[in-house]
Amino acid sequence: MDLARIEAAVREILLAVGEDPTREGLQETPARVARMYSEVFASLGKQAEEVANYKTFHVEERPEMVLVQDIPFYSMCEHHLLPFFGVISLAYVPNDRVIGLSKIPRLVDYVTKKPGMQERVTTELLAELDRLLAPAGVAVSVAARHMCMEMRGVHKTGQFTYTSKFSGQFTTQEALRQEFLQQVRTHHDQL
Repeated sequence: MDLARIEAAVREILLAVGEDPTREGLQETPARVARMYSEVFASLGKQAEEVANYKTFHVEERPEMVLVQDIPFYSMCEHHLLPFFGVISLAYVPNDRVIGLSKIPRLVDYVTKKPGMQERVTTELLAELDRLLAPAGVAVSVAARHMCMEMRGVHKTGQFTYTSKFSGQFTTQEALRQEFLQQVRTHHDQL
């Protein structure tokens, strides 16, 4: 990431909106923004394996469903470069392999630390978990607030957008899909 170039661009934006980038409160802003962008866009140009060591493990007795709920995430809308944030719940039905539970939030970070859209985050998480594990099915649910709707445009605060995507047994077994959705709903109601 070219931090010097980001700093120069932020100075230009400050000038373009009528601010003085040399005034006391703004002198360090370009550098701060550059460091912030390097953090919130940390996945750009990387593969999932570069972000975490996604080791999988063979299991003899496999559970019907592995579910990690309400993983917090922050991302940036690719249309306005404003934040969207919320929680992601992921489930999978193992074939004969499982992944360490801490790797699932790392996978969420990998998918969300770049400019994107909630819909793409949902489908990309499913595709990555499918690729890493080849499970019998994957379910993803994303609930997020979008600052591009709250700070500008329609100015509607506190609105959540929900997206979901299912594969394998979650599409063919209605009871399994409903169990996932019920777990996610019940947990959201308790928050």
